[in-house]
Amino acid sequence: FQIWRLITNFLFFGPLGFSFFFNMIFLYRYCRMLEEGSFRGRTADFVFMFLFGGFLMTLFGLFASLFFLGQAFTIMLVYVWSRRNPYVRMNFFGLLNFQAPFLPWVLMGFSLLLGNSIIIDLLGIAVGHIYYFLEDVFPNQPGGKKLLLTPGFLKMVLDTPEEDPNYNPLPEDHPENQPREQDQNQQQHPQ
Repeated sequence: FQIWRLITNFLFFGPLGFSFFFNMIFLYRYCRMLEEGSFRGRTADFVFMFLFGGFLMTLFGLFASLFFLGQAFTIMLVYVWSRRNPYVRMNFFGLLNFQAPFLPWVLMGFSLLLGNSIIIDLLGIAVGHIYYFLEDVFPNQPGGKKLLLTPGFLKMVLDTPEEDPNYNPLPEDHPENQPREQDQNQQQHPQ
C-alpha cells in the first residue's frame, strides 16, 4: 500500500552524474516551452497531459518491469514539443543539425552512447506519440473527434474562469473613468 510510489517513480533520474543533469535540463526546458507555448492559458490541459502520460507509462512500465520512469516522462515531453514544433532547427552539441521531430530519436541514440537502456526512451516516445496522435492528429482526420477530454473539475480548479459576456461593470470601474497616470502623479505631488 505504498501509494506514493505511483508519483515518486517519475522523480528519480538515477544517481548524480551527466545523465542526471542532462535529464534535469531537458525536463525543465521542454516542460517550460510546452507550458508557455501550446499550453498557454490551458493549465488544466497541461496537467491532464501529465496525468494521461503518467498513467500510460505506469501501465506499460508494469509489463516491462520498469520501476523508475523519470527519463521516460522527460522523453514524452520532448516528443510532444518536437511534434508541435516541426520546423524548428536543432543543433546537438554542435555536431548534428536536424529538424525538431528527430530530437527524441537523437536523445535515444545519445542515451545508448551513455550506456543506458533504450527501453525507457522508447516507452517515452511511444506514450508521447499516443498523446500527440489522440490530441493533435486524430481529431483533424475526416470522421475524427477529440478523444482526450480534460475533466471539468481540473478546468474548474486550474484554469481562470472565462469572463461573462453579459457582465456590465459599475460606472466607476470603466477604464475611461480611471484617472490617468499623469493625473495621479499631479495629485501625489502638487506644485
